[in-house]
Amino acid sequence: MDGPAAEGWLARVALRFTAFSERYVPDAFVFALIATVLVFGLGLGVARAHPVELVAAWGKGFWELIPFTMQMALVIITGYVLATARPVARLIVRLAGIPRSPRQATMLVAVFAMLTSWLNWGFSLIFSSVLAREVARRRPDTDYRALAATSFLGLGSIWAQGLSGSAALQMCTPGALPPAIRDVVARGGVVEGGLIPLRHTIFLWQSLLAVAVEILVVTLVVCWFTPSAARARSAASLGVDLGPVPGAPEAPAAARLPGERLEHSPVLNLVVVALGGAYLTWLLARSPSVVAAINLNVLNLGFLLLGFLLHWTPARLMRAVREATPAVWGVILQFPFYAGIAGMIVYTHLNERIAGFLVSISSRTSFPPLIALYSAGLGVFVPSGGSKWVIEAPYVMAAAHDLRVHLGWMVAVYDLGEALANLVQPFWMLPTLAILGLKARDVMGYTFIVFLVLLPVVLVLVTLLGTTLSYPL
Repeated sequence: MDGPAAEGWLARVALRFTAFSERYVPDAFVFALIATVLVFGLGLGVARAHPVELVAAWGKGFWELIPFTMQMALVIITGYVLATARPVARLIVRLAGIPRSPRQATMLVAVFAMLTSWLNWGFSLIFSSVLAREVARRRPDTDYRALAATSFLGLGSIWAQGLSGSAALQMCTPGALPPAIRDVVARGGVVEGGLIPLRHTIFLWQSLLAVAVEILVVTLVVCWFTPSAARARSAASLGVDLGPVPGAPEAPAAARLPGERLEHSPVLNLVVVALGGAYLTWLLARSPSVVAAINLNVLNLGFLLLGFLLHWTPARLMRAVREATPAVWGVILQFPFYAGIAGMIVYTHLNERIAGFLVSISSRTSFPPLIALYSAGLGVFVPSGGSKWVIEAPYVMAAAHDLRVHLGWMVAVYDLGEALANLVQPFWMLPTLAILGLKARDVMGYTFIVFLVLLPVVLVLVTLLGTTLSYPL
C-alpha cells in the first residue's frame, strides 16, 4: 500500500494546485461569462469592431448551435444509458475491485477513461465517472478528487483523435460543413469534394502513435501525482454520498396494470432495435466503408439502440434517461453563450486577424505547433470541438494549402490542441462532476498538472510527425 514516503514531489505540487483551485476557481458557468467579456474586449481592440457590431454578432451566434447542442446532449445521455445498463454496470463494479493501492486506482481510471474516449467521448465521460465512483467505494484511501480528475482525462488527451472526434467526422461527412469551407479544402479539385476520409486523419499511423504516446505520458503523470493514503480525502470527507451500487437488483414489482405491462415488456424495445439495426445495416451497405459511414448521428443512434437492448424494457430505459438528464444541464445553459462568443469571433473577423498573424510567422515546419497552440487557446473561449472547427477550418486549411502541409494531419493537429483546452476549461467536466458530486475547483489542480506536462509533448509530436507526411494527403 502507498504510504507517506511514497508521495513524490508531483503529488505535493498537485495538492497545492488543488488547494489553490478550491479557493479561487469559480464555477464553470462563470468561465463562460468571463470569456464573453474577454472576447468582447478583443473584438474592440484587435478586430476594431464597433460595439453595436459586436452586440449584433453575439446575438446572431447565440442560437446557432441549437442542433449541435442537442447532438452533444444525446452523446452524454446515450453514454450514461450504456454505462448504467446492468451488464455494463456489473463490469464496472468488477473493474473497480482490481486496484490494490491508491496509485493503481487512479491509473486504472485514467487508462479506461482514455481508451473509452477514443471509442466515444460521451460514453467515456459517464463510464469513467461511474467507474471512479465505484473505485472510491472500494478504495476510500484514494483521493476522491484525484479519481474524479483522472476520470476526465480522456477528454483532456485523446478523445478528438478517436471515432467521435468532431473535426475528423465533419471533414468526412457530406453536409457537415458549409459549402464555403468545402471549397477551401477542395482548392479547385486538389482534394475531391473537399472531403477528407478518416484514413487520412484519425487512422494515420502518425495519429495512432500520438495517441499511444499520450496514453503513456498521462498514465505516468497520474501515477506520480496521486496523493498517498495519508494525504487523501475520501468522498465521505468531502460530503459526497456515493449512492447505490450500479446494477443492483431491483425490488420485486407489485402487481402491474395492463398498461404498465408494456412498460416492463422487452417486446417494444426489441422492435425498435430491429428497426434501427435494419436502418444502420442499410446505411452501411450504401457507404464505401464502415469508417466512411460514421458521423455523430450514426454514433448516437447506435449507442441508443445498444441502450434499448441492454436495458431490455422501456421502463428501465426511461429511468436511465431520466437519471442522465441532470448531467446535461450545463451543456444546455452554457452552449448558447459559447455560440455567442463564436459569433463575435467569426462575424467581426477576429479569427481572420489572428489567423493571418499566425500564417505570417509560420513555415511548413512551424505551422502545426502554432495551430496546436492556437487551437488550445481558442478552446478556452469556445469549448466545442465541432463548432470551433467551423471557426478554424477556413484559414487553417487555406494556410495548409499555401504552406503545402498535409491537410489530414492539420485536422489531427487541431484535435491534439483542442483536447488540451479541456484540462484548463471546466465546461466538459460538468457531466463528470454532476455524477461525482464535486465542483470544477475540486479537480482542476490535478488536470492543470497534466496540461503542463502534456503541452510540450503535443508540440513536439505535431512538429516531428508532421515532417513524415506529404502534401496534400
